[in-house]
Amino acid sequence: MRKQDLARAVAARTRTSEAQATAAVTAVFAVIQEAMADGDEVTISGFGSFRAVERAAREARNPRTRDPIQIGPRRSPAFRPGSALKRAVALPDE
Repeated sequence: MRKQDLARAVAARTRTSEAQATAAVTAVFAVIQEAMADGDEVTISGFGSFRAVERAAREARNPRTRDPIQIGPRRSPAFRPGSALKRAVALPDE
């Protein structure tokens, strides 16, 4: 499912226009992105949590030359699913 498909599904569920739903979906993603960029965790009850995690500097190898290279520290987005989402996605026999 792409963002456009998600907006269509939201429009159908909320009985709004696709343009309004697209604006809402875009705004939600922008707010989550901005909060994570500021170092905040975004928790959506029953769905999960989005946060930025710190990755330490590390040494790796260039796959072409096999020379060691240094990869600097960085921040990466992370998502931790909530229990309701885990149950919804789980296979029936689990």
